[in-house]
Amino acid sequence: MIRITRQTDYGILLLSQMAVRPAGTPLTAKDAAKHSGIPLPMASKILKSLARRGLLASHRGVKGGYSLAVTPDTISLGDVIEALEGPIGITECSHTPGACEQEPCCPVRSNWLRISVTVKEALDRIPLSAMASPPEVMRARLVPLTQIGVRP
Repeated sequence: MIRITRQTDYGILLLSQMAVRPAGTPLTAKDAAKHSGIPLPMASKILKSLARRGLLASHRGVKGGYSLAVTPDTISLGDVIEALEGPIGITECSHTPGACEQEPCCPVRSNWLRISVTVKEALDRIPLSAMASPPEVMRARLVPLTQIGVRP
């Protein structure tokens, strides 16, 4: 099964919380953890990682915390996944050439590369603002699967 880590799932949840806040309004790690139900140590770790990757701005002081560094429309799910997990690829050789000794003679590598590119492009088309929207609004924004090359 291909799946994102719990940390990435929580990261998307935390960023979605911030996406609905007024721009530039900081949220402390403690408040983010409380509102999302994520343990504080995990929330702090995720927020620090997202700030290091430039998706969040860190604000010091009494009124400090974290806020989105850019608008939620400019952050894609692909950006978040790469910030927390690294390059998006179905197989190791999809994003790290030379990582597999079978690579020179592998008959399926080019297909895995195509699949990895398609998955990344699909994730890059989903903005954080869509994830932060209520489900009925999100349904209207979703791209039909056939538009991204998936056949029913």
